[in-house]
Amino acid sequence: MPIEDTSEFIAALESAGELRRVKVQVDSNLEIAEILRRAMYSNGPAILFEDVKGYDMPVLGNAFGSVKRLQIGLGMENFEEIGQRIVDMTKMEVPSGLLNKIRKLPELSKMGEVFPRLEKSGPVTEVIEESPSFGRIPILKTWHKDAGKFITLGLVATRHPETGVRNLGVYRMQIVDDTHALMHWQKHKRGAHHHDISRERGEKIEAAIIIGGDPATVFSAIAPVPEGLDKYLFAGITRGKGIRTVKCRTINLEVPADAEIVLEGYVNPSDIRDEGPFGDHTGYYTPVEPYPAFTLTGVMRRKRPVYLTTIVGKPVLEDAYIGKVIERSFLPLIRMFHPEVVDFAMPAAGWFQGMAIISIKKRYPGQAKKVMMGLWGTGQLALTKMFIIVDEDVNVHDFNDVIWAITTRADAARDTVIINNTPTDTLDPASPLVNLGSKLGIDATQKTREEGFAREIQEKVQVDDATKRLVDSKWSSYGL
Repeated sequence: MPIEDTSEFIAALESAGELRRVKVQVDSNLEIAEILRRAMYSNGPAILFEDVKGYDMPVLGNAFGSVKRLQIGLGMENFEEIGQRIVDMTKMEVPSGLLNKIRKLPELSKMGEVFPRLEKSGPVTEVIEESPSFGRIPILKTWHKDAGKFITLGLVATRHPETGVRNLGVYRMQIVDDTHALMHWQKHKRGAHHHDISRERGEKIEAAIIIGGDPATVFSAIAPVPEGLDKYLFAGITRGKGIRTVKCRTINLEVPADAEIVLEGYVNPSDIRDEGPFGDHTGYYTPVEPYPAFTLTGVMRRKRPVYLTTIVGKPVLEDAYIGKVIERSFLPLIRMFHPEVVDFAMPAAGWFQGMAIISIKKRYPGQAKKVMMGLWGTGQLALTKMFIIVDEDVNVHDFNDVIWAITTRADAARDTVIINNTPTDTLDPASPLVNLGSKLGIDATQKTREEGFAREIQEKVQVDDATKRLVDSKWSSYGL
């Protein structure tokens, strides 16, 4: 059975030796963040801070900071299962004929099990605060030059104003006062798109910030799912069981019933304020920029909630492991649209949006560039600034192997592609303009005569099978 909430996740992590409790008093102002960073940089555990100065609410951090923790949280060893479930659903056909429909019922019923279901109440409705305030939550300040305290792992729920499709996104929020925060939803994100539509209509957009809950829903908020797919449904697909939802009290949105805290309110497009600086996952402070304000109108929470947070900075930190799950889980979807793709990697040091390495089964001339262009036109991969395409015999997860391919199979003039004036990640510190820059593609596949490679194609040095078998059979006798 999937993990239902943060408390179950804590218990599972602790049972697996993946969590430590800090019982001495700690400060949410800088101290907790530095502890979490040091723990992550040394491959340390998830940490539950039980005594936070000035608050009666514990803080959980680094909860997703290892592959093992994510396997525990998502209930699977192989994260490609997530994407494969979506692929399988797209291929499923409703059969004709009564007998065939009866035979297909078990598969069709499984599809129904992953849809969200609305309930009257849940753990998050245990306490309805009459005077909502950010001040009762131990929100962290993480870097000394940050503009203030920031919510960093709030799942921001909005609804598309026209289609009604629900979205969850993770956008940092700078706390201004007890009832106002700044919503840093970047231009290319769906929350910002919902906001833009509402602004064109002259309307405010309702939003709910969800803190904690089951790990699959947290992951779903971060994942760049296909356009038009309801994030609550994606959470059910991820965990193999639909999530329970409840209605908010002051706005017309549904939220996960098993969350720890829900902050209800709206974003006003006419209330724009300066946000930042903030020490981000690129390893740089993002500059001060204008973003809209969120007004808090209500709070629902458990009686004893846990504040789930994350800290970011120069890789590798917790977000790198979440990014690895996204990389693995979306490989089946990439293959669905680009069947020549063998494997796909987004190195953590490249903060995931900076670089991707793709191996392909090459069949015709120019195919590497075809894959580049196709992926740059696919969802959030449009923001990836560098693609390296290699042959299927290259391990995309071994950077030494990738460098070998670049230096032995790529010619700088022939195999480098540069595209100017394209969308870039808002956080990219190298872009000459915010949201606009260039792309770099490197075709590190072996070139063929059809591609104008006039030289004799050199044979790759490899150990023959007979020698492999001989050494394998005698390996223990070597004493090495």
